[in-house]
Amino acid sequence: MSVDYYPLVIQCLKGVLNVLKFCNRLSIFFCLVGCRTLPSLDQRSVSTAFRDTDSTAMGQTIVPLSARHEGKSGIYSLRQARQAFAARILLAQAAERSLDIQYYIWHQDTTGILLLESIQAAADRGVRVRLLLDDNNTSGMDPLLKVLDAHPNIEVRLFNPFLIRGPRWMGYVTDFRRLNRRMHNKSFTADNQATIIGGRNVGDEYFGVTTDMLFVDLDVLAVGPIVKDVSKDFDRYWASQSAYPANLILDDEQPQADIAATAGNIRRSAEAQDYLDTVRSSTFVQELKNGQLNLEWAGTYMVSDDPAKGLGKAPPKSMLLQRLRDAMGPVEQRMDIVSPYFVPTDDGVDAFAALAAQGVKIRVLTNALEATDVAVVHAGYAKYRKPLLQLNVELYEFRNATPRIQTEGIGRGSSQTSLHAKTMGIDVNRIFIGSFNFDPRSADLNTELGFVIDSPNLARDIQSVFDRRIDHQAYEVRLADDGGLYWIGLRDGREVRLDEEPGTGFWLRLGLKIMSWLPIEWLL
Repeated sequence: MSVDYYPLVIQCLKGVLNVLKFCNRLSIFFCLVGCRTLPSLDQRSVSTAFRDTDSTAMGQTIVPLSARHEGKSGIYSLRQARQAFAARILLAQAAERSLDIQYYIWHQDTTGILLLESIQAAADRGVRVRLLLDDNNTSGMDPLLKVLDAHPNIEVRLFNPFLIRGPRWMGYVTDFRRLNRRMHNKSFTADNQATIIGGRNVGDEYFGVTTDMLFVDLDVLAVGPIVKDVSKDFDRYWASQSAYPANLILDDEQPQADIAATAGNIRRSAEAQDYLDTVRSSTFVQELKNGQLNLEWAGTYMVSDDPAKGLGKAPPKSMLLQRLRDAMGPVEQRMDIVSPYFVPTDDGVDAFAALAAQGVKIRVLTNALEATDVAVVHAGYAKYRKPLLQLNVELYEFRNATPRIQTEGIGRGSSQTSLHAKTMGIDVNRIFIGSFNFDPRSADLNTELGFVIDSPNLARDIQSVFDRRIDHQAYEVRLADDGGLYWIGLRDGREVRLDEEPGTGFWLRLGLKIMSWLPIEWLL
C-alpha cells in the first residue's frame, strides 16, 4: 500500500471509532432513559365534579327547563367553526363554580391562547378548573402549562405523559407500548350544567382562523342529564392511572410564560379582532341562560372507553366500539357514516356484507387523498374501496375546497380543507356524534367519547348531507366494468369523470400504493 494512503486509512479508522463511541453513548443514554420510571401517584389530590350547581345562573335556567323534558337532554349542533369557538369562550366566561376540560390537542395559537386566557380569568374569579390534556401534542407548551398549574384554582394533568420532554420521538423509542395509546376524548363542561363534545380539538384549524388548513367539523352543546354522565366520565379519567399531575412531569427549570401578555399581543392583530367581534356579538350563552336557545330535546346516551385502555388493560366489554354497537341497536334500512379517517378492516367489510345482505343501504363519506392530512391512513382505507363497492356500499370522498366550493363552517380561501367530523346516522332516527374515527386506532388504541342521540331531526341532517349537498362537496367513487375505480364529481356545475385519484400525480399514487402494502393497519 502506498504511504499516501496511510493518512486516509487512519482517518477512516478514527471515523469508525468515533461512530462506535457515539453509538455506545447513545445506547447508554437510551438505557438510562429507559430505566426512568413514572412518578408515584400515591400523593395525587382527589377531586370530583361539583353536584350542587343548580343555583348557578346556568343552573337556574337549565334545571327547570330540563324538568319539562323528563329523561331527555337538550342538544344544540355547533356546525360553524366560529360559533364553536364562541361557545367555549362564552361558557368559560359564564362559569361560576367549575370548568372540567379534556382534550387531545391544544395548540398555542390564536384560539388556543385566547381560550387559555378565558380559563385563567375564570380561575381568577374563583372558578375551579381541571384541565386534562393528552401529552402527545403539548410539545412546546410546558411553560404555559406550568403557569396554569401554579394557579391556586387550576390543576393540570397529563395523560400518558412523556418523561423525555423533547424531542418526543425519543419517548416512543423507549416506551412505545404505552405512548402509542392516546386520549382522543374531547369535552368542555361548565358548572356541571352544560358541556360541549364532538370532533374539534383546540386550535386555529378547528375554529376557522388559519388559511393553511381548515377542518370541517361538528360539535354539540348539551344540557340536562347527559351532562352529569360526562362529568362522571371526566372524574374517572381524572383519577385514572394514566393521568399525572403536571407538577410531577414538567421540569422545574422552565422559562416564564405570561398568558395575559401573549393574549394581549394576539388581540392587537386584525384577524383576532375580527374573531373576537364574533364572540362579542354572539347571543349564544344569553339565549341559553334565558331558555331561548333552540335545543333539540332527545334521549341521549354517552359512550366512552374505560380509561384503562390507555394502558392496554381495558376489558373488551368496556370499549367504546362495543358499547356503541349496543347503544345504536340493529340497523334496518340505512346507515350513513361520516369519518375523516376510515379504515374498515376485514372484519368491518364482513359486517357491511352482512348488513348489505339484509338490504341495508350504506353510505360512507371520508376524505379524498387530496384533502386528507394523514396520507398513510388514506392508504389503509384505499385497499378496501373495491371490496366495499362490490357490496354496493356507496363511497364518497370529501374534496379539498377551493373558492368555488365552499362548505358551511369553512373559512375563506384556505389552501387545504379537510373533513374532521365523526358522526353516524342509523335509519333516520338516531345518530352518533363524538371523537371516534372508524379505524383500528380509535377501536383498539386511543380512548374515545361520544353521544348516541335518539333524534330523527338530527339524523335527517346527516342524511341531507348525502342527499342534497354531497355532489358539491365530494367525489363519488365507482367501480368500472374492467374492475378499476373512477371518480364522479361536479366541476363548474357539470359532472366530470376522473379515472385517476383526484388531485394527485404519479409519484403520490405510487407512494399510496406502497404504503398500502405495509403491515401497519393496526396503527392507523
